[in-house]
Amino acid sequence: MKNSQKIQKLTILAILSALIVVLAFIPVRIFFEITLTIIPIAVGAIVLGPTAGLILGGVFGVVSFLQCLGYSPLGVALLSINPFLTFLVCVPTRMLAGYLPGLLYKVFTKNEQNKTLFGIICSFLVPLLNTVFFMGTLVLFFYNSSTIQGYVDLLKAANPFHFILLFVGVNGLVEILVGVLVSFPIIKTLEKIRNNL
Repeated sequence: MKNSQKIQKLTILAILSALIVVLAFIPVRIFFEITLTIIPIAVGAIVLGPTAGLILGGVFGVVSFLQCLGYSPLGVALLSINPFLTFLVCVPTRMLAGYLPGLLYKVFTKNEQNKTLFGIICSFLVPLLNTVFFMGTLVLFFYNSSTIQGYVDLLKAANPFHFILLFVGVNGLVEILVGVLVSFPIIKTLEKIRNNL
């Protein structure tokens, strides 16, 4: 890889990392609160590759874990129960959500014709996997805790799967749709810019 390409890649990675940090503290309200943090991860994973997706997911995960020190009420409660399991819920889940779609995109887009299709699929997968991995580990590690049982009672959830559906609800679907609708055009634009340099 030429030095100019390395610098370009590192610059984009740095910008996307900064965006993740900023967006983590700026929730967006439409009818309810959603996070746009997953968008830079999807962009990086697809434009820069799976390693970038892993790094950007790690940035999001670390910021998410640091928010457990006082910014996020749920995070504070989880951290007080078990800091190590809270770290596992926050960090590796986000890293995998960035890495796996980036890897899928890399493997299946050797043929130029597949780029648009897999760009859309992977833009969809990043927020979906983020939600699935985060909620899956949350339930796996903390479902029987008094904190999560409080949410279970509040939502009147019958079982862990029902709890996930109720807890994520429409909010998760909107995050996924917004993620695809915003990520994919940014990805196409960045790819055109990179191809013209």
